[in-house]
Amino acid sequence: MTKAELVERIADRTGVSKKDTGVVVNMILDNIGQALLDGDKVELRGFGSFKVKSRRSRLARNPRTGDSVTVPAKQVPYFKASNELKGRLNPDAAGEGDSGD
Repeated sequence: MTKAELVERIADRTGVSKKDTGVVVNMILDNIGQALLDGDKVELRGFGSFKVKSRRSRLARNPRTGDSVTVPAKQVPYFKASNELKGRLNPDAAGEGDSGD
């Protein structure tokens, strides 16, 4: 689903114009991005959480030439789905792995 499709679905369900819905969706995404830039974690209960993880620098290989290449340290966004979302995606797996015997 693209952002435009998301805006269209929300606008259809709420009766709010696509233009206004687009502004709200953009504001939500901008605020999530800014929170991550500020080093905050964003938690959307029932959906999941976003945070930034640090990756160390490492030595890698160029697959074409086989030469060693240093990959610098960097920050990467990370999303972790909530248990509720995982359960909705896999409804028949609910309860599996529990050791509540």
